[in-house]
Amino acid sequence: MIDRTASETNTGPAVIAVCGKGGVGKTTISAMLTRALMDRCHARVLAVDADPAVGLATSLGMAVTKTVDQIRNDLVRDIGSGRSGEPDEILRRLDYDVMAALAEERNLAFLAIGRPEGEGCYCQVNMLLKAIIGKLAASFDYVVIDGEAGIEQINRRVMAAVTHLLLVSDTSLKGINVCRTIQSVAASAIAYRHQGVIINRVRPSEAAFLASLPPDLGPAGTIPESEAIRRGDMAGRSIWALPACKALQALDRCLGRVLQI
Repeated sequence: MIDRTASETNTGPAVIAVCGKGGVGKTTISAMLTRALMDRCHARVLAVDADPAVGLATSLGMAVTKTVDQIRNDLVRDIGSGRSGEPDEILRRLDYDVMAALAEERNLAFLAIGRPEGEGCYCQVNMLLKAIIGKLAASFDYVVIDGEAGIEQINRRVMAAVTHLLLVSDTSLKGINVCRTIQSVAASAIAYRHQGVIINRVRPSEAAFLASLPPDLGPAGTIPESEAIRRGDMAGRSIWALPACKALQALDRCLGRVLQI
């Protein structure tokens, strides 16, 4: 799926959209994936929080000063009041604001999309923002997007070029069914090249469940239930404070299966 980093192939970054039912651990998987890519590949990673709850910021220990949707809404308000300026000025303003909203530490950059507010269609503003984010992403090896349940909002509000769709479920039938729905919608909503399914919080007694999954949803990897992750979440600690554990080791193995690195 991915043989080398973008800097080696000059074909652009691998853009990984992490999606699944709420509560299955998408944000934790996104944070673990970000850590694994940086530790294993020494890669430059752009982490994008496309979930309105902005939980990825806490998981990565990054501060959110402003979200992309706040930038969008500020501009929309100024357009409505006649204070937006000429088109070139608007583009420069958006570019500056997005860069100012970017949090950076070592080889990691973080951008929060936020929660949409207001009503109406501002397609041109959204297109400009997506173009700016796409241009920003081009300077990284990997982009990890922590999304909401589906893929549509990533396509609409973040970027259209997703190379890898990573579906996350727990061992519940609801979680599996949401993965199936995302698969169906994503086939027409967004152009991705590869897909993988990770089953999260797996207990030793659930091996029979995994064996019963149909081939199209056979997991690319499983992450065991982790007491270390649970304690870290309760304390609000970032993924960098998580000690070496079976869950991290399992996620690292998933990189070989899902990303082939």
